[in-house]
Amino acid sequence: MTDQAVAAADGRLSRSDRRPAATTPRFLGRARELKELQADIERAGLDTLTGRKAPRARVLLIAGRPGSGRTALAEELVRQVADRYADGVLRARLSEPDGTPVPTERTARELLTALGLPAQPGAAEDELSEAVRAALVTRRMVLLLDDAVTADQVDAVLPETPGCLVVAVSTGPLTGITDVRPCTLGGLDTRSALALLTRRTGSVRITVDPRAAERLVEECAGHPASLVLAGGWLAARPEAAVADLAQQLRAGADEGPPPVRVSRLAYEGLAPTARRTLRLFSLAPAGLLDPHTASALAGCSPADARGALEDFTALGFLRRVDTDRAHYEIPGCVLPLLRAAAEDEDRPAELQLARARMLERTVRLLHSCRAITETDSPQAREKLHGLPSALRFPDPRAAEDWLRTRQPALLAAARLAVADGTLDTLARRLMAALVRALVAHFGTRAAAPELYGIHRLVLDVADRADLPREKAAALLNLADLDARSGRTATALARYRAALDAGREADDPYATGRAMESVGGAHQELGDYDRAADWYGRALAQRLARDERADAARLYGRIAAALTHAGHHEEALRNWRAAAAGHRRTGDVAAHARALGELARVQDLLGRPTESLRTCQEAIEWARRAEDVRLQAALRLRAADALEHLGDPAGALSHREAAGHLLEEESQDSAGAGDEGANAYEIRSAADKD
Repeated sequence: MTDQAVAAADGRLSRSDRRPAATTPRFLGRARELKELQADIERAGLDTLTGRKAPRARVLLIAGRPGSGRTALAEELVRQVADRYADGVLRARLSEPDGTPVPTERTARELLTALGLPAQPGAAEDELSEAVRAALVTRRMVLLLDDAVTADQVDAVLPETPGCLVVAVSTGPLTGITDVRPCTLGGLDTRSALALLTRRTGSVRITVDPRAAERLVEECAGHPASLVLAGGWLAARPEAAVADLAQQLRAGADEGPPPVRVSRLAYEGLAPTARRTLRLFSLAPAGLLDPHTASALAGCSPADARGALEDFTALGFLRRVDTDRAHYEIPGCVLPLLRAAAEDEDRPAELQLARARMLERTVRLLHSCRAITETDSPQAREKLHGLPSALRFPDPRAAEDWLRTRQPALLAAARLAVADGTLDTLARRLMAALVRALVAHFGTRAAAPELYGIHRLVLDVADRADLPREKAAALLNLADLDARSGRTATALARYRAALDAGREADDPYATGRAMESVGGAHQELGDYDRAADWYGRALAQRLARDERADAARLYGRIAAALTHAGHHEEALRNWRAAAAGHRRTGDVAAHARALGELARVQDLLGRPTESLRTCQEAIEWARRAEDVRLQAALRLRAADALEHLGDPAGALSHREAAGHLLEEESQDSAGAGDEGANAYEIRSAADKD
């Protein structure tokens, strides 16, 4: 792509013609509105006037159409008052670029993440909203809620403390929120509007014909986004007079309000190739663009895409959201025009191809993002070197930074791909790659809220495309996250559904995993007999497939459930089977743990001599495994047996040895076993079952 692709049809915008101020202009005008908004913060509310204590935060509403400068005014207000709120500023966008409301659940999660607080995956909307409000009770913060569609969106996260301030941005009134302070925006004053034009066009043409410039401001109704587009149109045509543009806008007065007329004129003034490129850019998820997304949509190189993004920004069709990382977004007042034009002027197959290119590029970037973390894998290094240089990250830190900053757009891409319904294969690949990248960089626990949403999308695709294997996998993943969040009953229902899907797909892994997980859920609910039954079903499948390591583990899980249920003789048989199985597979540590649990059950059955003998054998195996904590736990169990045998001196010796072992152990090993891989644990016989 060349510069002509984004230059006007009758003029060329070169790199040297761009005005630096076009990227991040200083705030202009709105002095009266700012003064009124600041006064509203201090003004007494209805509760104060009636003698009641204000129960909630003060809400200021900035109302105006997209492109009216409402967000810029809100940001400037927040900048001016931020020092009054010691705990800082929280920001959230409450609608997608196309105006679709963002679910409150997602907004609450974003706010909790910004506060550094955990957000349970799969938690209900009300629970998350309450968590946000509870977190803000003890804080003094400014909450900037941009692009609110309904009052319910704001009310759901409204702090219940007068120590916070809420600045909401919306198109119209937020009926239902009491004592809201509205500020409705019109156009900029003439002086500020001329200053904004001057920044885009330079001062010469404005100074030469000030009357024409004022007429242009009038035709644009002082609308900031319209003035930016008008300035870009003039900057791209050095020979055009300001009066020419004002005349063209006046001639099309019956074609709609100023923003529509200016946007259409600026768009139609582009070369055909540039118009097509801009239309394809409107397909970007959440309206967010970077050089990779832009190059995939337009079908050009990242370098050419970067140039196009810069050119469109200078013309006013894009604005920067992150200068350092070359991230851009399409303004809300321009996006509807571009998407409507794409539907009218482009064939559906062309748009679908562009989306497919974008998703394919995103999948490859995610593979690269994950592969950079696998530095010890020769296969991963070979695969990484096989990628084009433009898709490779210099180091894991850069990959993590890219993943973190692009995460909203990546999640939006997954949602759009699933909603499209015609790109299910690519959607599944994208979600699989996104899950692996998130886990590789952030870990399963930290990424759990995002993973929960992705697995729900996978389930939607699997249901729609009748893919039982994928359905089983999604249900298992969702159930695991439910179980970790304490929603055991919900997890149990999903594990049962996963079992049905696994059987339909004839997938032995899914069915075995589901049966074992059903047993685990019953055990968590305290139904130990049923848990043992389900573990037994899973064991039968493992034995039939000669999966010895898994069978040994399941013998242990059965034994643990039976021990809890009080069926000690049956538990004894299963612990012996578990110990024998681990010994055959060579898992020394697991063999020692099974022997330790066997000793505990022997003690519970009143057989201290057998328990002591088994403990001594287990200690020897734990020593071979070099598991210090296990040795210490087994010595404590041996001490219990010795006490029951009437040997307090021997018991004391074992307890002292256990203490020395724990003292010598490095503190770094304290968190080992966090994933809960062991199906049973060493406990003192005095512990309650």
